[in-house]
Amino acid sequence: QVQLVESGGGLVQAGGSLRLSCAASGRTFSSYVMGWFRQAPGKEREFVAAISRFGGSTYYADSVKGRFTISRDNAKNMVYLQMNSLKPEDTAVYYCAASIEVAIRTSSNEYSYWGQGTQVTVSS
Repeated sequence: QVQLVESGGGLVQAGGSLRLSCAASGRTFSSYVMGWFRQAPGKEREFVAAISRFGGSTYYADSVKGRFTISRDNAKNMVYLQMNSLKPEDTAVYYCAASIEVAIRTSSNEYSYWGQGTQVTVSS
């Protein structure tokens, strides 16, 4: 089992950057595929990015490709989401999630553990 705590959200102007962090508990962090999802008001939760267990593979939603970068540090039990060139449509609560699946997954149904979320607001 793993517990996840996100941080780093906030208010930023369009074109700006933020770095989200997710701290994981437990000694088996490298056993999990890690993902970031987001949910805007009135919308369903959507996939943003995911990274394989040892960081060798990443996958992004088309809407963030080229602007966001996911990374992880297994020694520190941390996963990050660097967000550049932010747009107002990136405004959402961002969630860190962990999946026991071997390969990268993009469906929220395949992630068993979730953080509480961190708010990102991008002003125009």
